[in-house]
Amino acid sequence: MKGGLDARISALAEAADLADGRLESGTVDAARGIVAKAGARLGLGLETTVVALTGPTGVGKSQLFNALTGTELAAVGRRRPTTSAGQAAVWGDGGEPLLDWLEIPRRHRLEAAELEGLVLLDLPDFDSVEATHRVEAERIVELADLVLWVVEPQKYADAALHERYLRPLAAHLGAMAVVLNQADLLSTADVAAWRGDAERLLVDDGLRGIPLLVVSARTGAGLPELRLLLRERVAARDAALARLGADVESAAVTFAVACSGDARGKIGREEHARLLAALEDAAGVPTVLRAVSDAHRRRGALACGWPFARWIRRFRPDPLRRLRLPETPRPAVRTSLPPPTDVQRAQVSTAARALADRSALGLPAPWPRLVREAAIAEDERLPDRLDRAVASAELGVSRPRWWRVAGLFQRLLGAAVVAGALWLVSLAILGYLRVDEVVPLPELYGIPIPTWLLLGGAAAGIALGVLARLANGGGARRRARAVGRSLRAGVAAVAQELVVSPVERELDARERLCAAVETARGSR
Repeated sequence: MKGGLDARISALAEAADLADGRLESGTVDAARGIVAKAGARLGLGLETTVVALTGPTGVGKSQLFNALTGTELAAVGRRRPTTSAGQAAVWGDGGEPLLDWLEIPRRHRLEAAELEGLVLLDLPDFDSVEATHRVEAERIVELADLVLWVVEPQKYADAALHERYLRPLAAHLGAMAVVLNQADLLSTADVAAWRGDAERLLVDDGLRGIPLLVVSARTGAGLPELRLLLRERVAARDAALARLGADVESAAVTFAVACSGDARGKIGREEHARLLAALEDAAGVPTVLRAVSDAHRRRGALACGWPFARWIRRFRPDPLRRLRLPETPRPAVRTSLPPPTDVQRAQVSTAARALADRSALGLPAPWPRLVREAAIAEDERLPDRLDRAVASAELGVSRPRWWRVAGLFQRLLGAAVVAGALWLVSLAILGYLRVDEVVPLPELYGIPIPTWLLLGGAAAGIALGVLARLANGGGARRRARAVGRSLRAGVAAVAQELVVSPVERELDARERLCAAVETARGSR
């Protein structure tokens, strides 16, 4: 049984850690207090059972204490309050460390007999006019293994007793008993009616089945039954376990509210895709892809375009260099991409909230709020992380081998055009000098070779340039797709790090918290 309680206490400690900063601080502090109390109490052993006599003013607690101990240790009188500080009667030799923990200075040793291991505490009145008395009584009630609520015919139905103490402690049924004292003041019939009415009130408090004993400390009536109850609890050595188990159960119930319902948080695919689309737009992915495509076409034109027209391309800046986009991954380099606009940032925030709301759909408070806060907590970091994701992508525009071959052919065709032009110019000069008949003019199919060189070279060069442009267009699209995959992977990593993972951590925290609560309550 102790091993099971140890596991429940550990589960409650885990639940408190997970609830810290998520649920109300008072609930978390109370659970941690119970964990600390349980650890301290179990560390003091189970050989001693602490029983506390508590109740309102004038019910005869001190007289009952004396009757159970067979002494006159507690002062009994008309003046109220009579008991100003707790005192202990100890049967046997043990209990010193436990009494030190309880901070009970007044201690009395009694013969062990059949009650060896019992520590009986006489507490101040919990409704005393002295505030310090009330505080002391309530402090010990929280620490005692078994609490005997002592009442008398006039105060057994007191609203303060039921609403402030008995009803809130309904989960501690196994760690409490009610003692109806001063039965000697009533007739036999009145005692029966008194007992029946008390049982009804206790059922209304949620304490059905709680031990209820009718005694008279003055005459001794009912005391054997009360001593039997104490003897059984002391012999069983389980009163402390029952009390601590009830404490753990009570604390776990306060956490269980956050675990109600059957819904389980899950990130929706549609909302995730919408978030990625918003982040890609904010990161400037379309702009980068156009730059990569244009850079590929520009460099292809410079490498294998028509030599007499390609120089025009040099006046246009390289799109990648204009945006300071590194062609090899360099996350430390800032690009010159414009930062996300207010509209783009609003779209990202809206997508993140939609993802959070879908993930927390059906979950009880405070999880929808916590998940939403987690989703947008890193909004300010997004622009910088997206820029670094772009800089970390592989943007390099490769130089296909055929560019070199096409460039060589273009140079040869250009040389042919130049040679043909120079040849024709030379012929024109010779014709002007009237010596052209001296120089032979070779022909092919009736067309002079220089004309073939000029026109054929130009036509072939232009045709090759057009083909190269078409091929470069296809290469630019393929390169843009490859870069797009790299960019989207980087954006997805940013989304995972700054939005999705925080949401998943909150959802996972809830699952772990609820599992710990189930264990703490003994459901597992």
